Amino acid sequence: MGLSDRIKSNGNGSTAAVEHPGQAALGEQIVEHRAVADPYAELKTEIHHACIAKLGPQLFTTQSDEELSERVLRAVTEQLALDRTPLTREERRQVTREITDDILGYGPLEPFLHDDTVSEVMVNGPDSIYIERSGKIEHTGAAFVDDAHLMRIIDKIVSTVGRRIDESSPMVDARLPDGSRVNAIIPPLALRGPTLTIRKFSRDPYTMDDLINFGSITPKAAQFLAACVNGKLNILISGGTGTGKTTTLNAMSAYIPNVERIVTIEDAAELQLQQQHVITLESRPPNIEGQGEVRIRELVRNSLRMRPDRIIVGEVRGPETLDMLQAMNTGHEGSLTTIHANSPRDALSRLETLVMTAGIELPHRAIREQIASAFDLLVQITRLVDGSRRITHISEVLGMESDVVTLQDVFVAKPPDEEQASSAAGRLLGALECTGLKPHFLEKMATNGVVLPPQFFNEELAGYVGNSNASYGSFQ
Repeated sequence: MGLSDRIKSNGNGSTAAVEHPGQAALGEQIVEHRAVADPYAELKTEIHHACIAKLGPQLFTTQSDEELSERVLRAVTEQLALDRTPLTREERRQVTREITDDILGYGPLEPFLHDDTVSEVMVNGPDSIYIERSGKIEHTGAAFVDDAHLMRIIDKIVSTVGRRIDESSPMVDARLPDGSRVNAIIPPLALRGPTLTIRKFSRDPYTMDDLINFGSITPKAAQFLAACVNGKLNILISGGTGTGKTTTLNAMSAYIPNVERIVTIEDAAELQLQQQHVITLESRPPNIEGQGEVRIRELVRNSLRMRPDRIIVGEVRGPETLDMLQAMNTGHEGSLTTIHANSPRDALSRLETLVMTAGIELPHRAIREQIASAFDLLVQITRLVDGSRRITHISEVLGMESDVVTLQDVFVAKPPDEEQASSAAGRLLGALECTGLKPHFLEKMATNGVVLPPQFFNEELAGYVGNSNASYGSFQ
């Protein structure tokens, strides 16, 4: 009989000694459920403290990960052998693994962080952990011991990137070593205890081939986007939360020539560019005295003095939008950025709103003219109700017509009609198809050495991939 079985039998035996059976049964179930969720909590805490006391500064010395893991594993095994608690072989293996994860990694979150099928980890409290897999949210049986245990893991994450979280600064954005995005918020703002959200990124960044295999984009549209990036167009990627804007930006950035100097600017460094000549800049929050803050806006201005060929801003969400537009309009072609918006038209409206947050009184028409002259292409991504992520619009920003910025769809994914819906096994959205309209920026691309033949935009040539530059990707 294992430890958890003995705890269950003891719990069942104690239920009869309660004066109010109805209330006790409910209370007893809650206590028993938490005990069964982690019957080894007390044992693990004792072993954990003993190992920390034994290893001490060795945990922070400069040694390889393999040596440190081996040393911690040996210490945990020795302390567990000294303890008199009877455990089965499987229980001993489980406790050893969990204590090692606590000391070296992120405790109960470790299995999910190493699972490539998990895209998001959501911790609503010490005993409530959810994950997102294939676009669907699932509840897990994993749990932290208590709020203090969860707070230790949050502190470990944010301290590695020079951030802090406490009552004076109760929310923080950070990142894991692999670039995964982390958001944590603690009491008094989070009423039910510390809350942690981790947006995972693949260890191997997704390529355009992967997006084609996922059904997010068609080969012809992928070839078009690759040509646009190589042809130094200014591109805005828009979409809602969790639609894959950063993933798409990563995939598109692979077509920037390796000889160009790229400066990336982000709140928390997430982009994983594969080029050699890349400078990564990250904003900095204020310190405990409220001093030393460096915002994205200052980084964009500073990047202009760093002789960049391309400026990539992870996301525009404030006054830095104006500086980004100025950079695009002053010779820094081929820049890319993302924005939260639900449609291409909403993206332009939101750009205008964000420019107004810079505190500079500009006429609406002047702002729209800046937007129209800065961006050449807009890529809209949508997350469907089945969890899939699709590129729905690839639109050209034509310019100003009266007081309105005009758009022209080059590729669009339309909802299927009744016949297509019945034949496509309930497909929610049709394939991304060329509208047949030839964009006006082909001359600009040609001056940068990228030429797309006129027949590329014929609607009937849906599978056309042409004979252009092979560097556009293996999907050709």
